[in-house]
Amino acid sequence: MALSHSYRKTTLFRQWKIRYLAHGTAQGITDVMTIPPTETLLDLRGLACPMPVLKANRALRDMAPGTRLRILATDRASVADFQSYCRETGHAMVAFTESAGVLSFVIRRRAETQPS
Repeated sequence: MALSHSYRKTTLFRQWKIRYLAHGTAQGITDVMTIPPTETLLDLRGLACPMPVLKANRALRDMAPGTRLRILATDRASVADFQSYCRETGHAMVAFTESAGVLSFVIRRRAETQPS
């Protein structure tokens, strides 16, 4: 039985997330903050506008409704970009913090719209 493209893509994303979180601790990403197991971490530090929003959008498309994505960025323009992005897409910005020049955004994926 062949696996669907979306299943393979989701499985690969989850495997990457597990490897990334394991390496993230070694790099000191989680030393300053505790990341709940219900959140996915996306480290976009060093990327300039509009890449943080584009990469976050791609990650959110593959996530289940209601799940949370924590984004780490260093570009100051990301603050306005993520506010506009959430307003336009219906995702909710749950939290925003800044520590030592690193911006942290927590975005909850919107619920899927019901067909009318």
